Amino acid sequence: MRDSGSWTLQTTLQRYGLGPVAGVDEAGRGASAGPLVVAACVLRPSDAKALDGLTDSKLLTPAGRDRWFDVIARRAVDVAVVVVGSVEVDRRGVHVANIEGMRRAVAGLSAPPGYVLTDGFAVRGFGRPALAVPKGDRVAACVAAASVVAKVTRDRLMVELDGVRPGYGFAVHKGYCTPEHEAALTALGPCDDHRFSFANVAAVAGRGAMPGLGHNGSADASETDGTDPDDDADEGDAAEFAGLLRIDGEHHRRGCEVRLGQ
Repeated sequence: MRDSGSWTLQTTLQRYGLGPVAGVDEAGRGASAGPLVVAACVLRPSDAKALDGLTDSKLLTPAGRDRWFDVIARRAVDVAVVVVGSVEVDRRGVHVANIEGMRRAVAGLSAPPGYVLTDGFAVRGFGRPALAVPKGDRVAACVAAASVVAKVTRDRLMVELDGVRPGYGFAVHKGYCTPEHEAALTALGPCDDHRFSFANVAAVAGRGAMPGLGHNGSADASETDGTDPDDDADEGDAAEFAGLLRIDGEHHRRGCEVRLGQ
């Protein structure tokens, strides 16, 4: 295998009776429009060979992410996705909304995991032991799987949103603070799917940023690749999972939860 280390932690936890191990990650934290998407994934340690090459979604091309998304949908033991709408992000703040989304994603799994791995920072409240793993989406396969599912889910939602909110270029920049997005925001004004708690959106809307909240800065290169345009299991599950991602405009704003399990 190219990177057996990505399975070492999960395998060790399983060996000591602490499985199944769930990985959790999010996409869209730094965007000023659109939802925050959080995914929780449980993988089989026996699938290490089949999932060789799975890594952080930010290191994959859009086509590569789509390909891995389909593989994960077919082979994962369980996947739960939480879409946190822009309304909730504004109401609670992006960090709190992210933490709560992680808890909801883990709670949405069909069976409680024995252990939870998060990417980078500690999260409490899972009701299970948890460990923050530095660069978890690169060193733990279940976290990498969660990062791919969250990223692809959100990208597809933003492409759909582009059809509902034409002119902003959401299909291209996915709601991140690129020059193209800033220009469209200035020209058109914010739409209901923008995050009014972000200072750049609040400034265009003519209202001050909400207390304690602010603009996360320009597009996070660690979360969006520049302009960002773009087996044995039952294949029907993959189609079912893809179908669950067809979420209407109201869900972009209000949020929802979906799950795939075998």
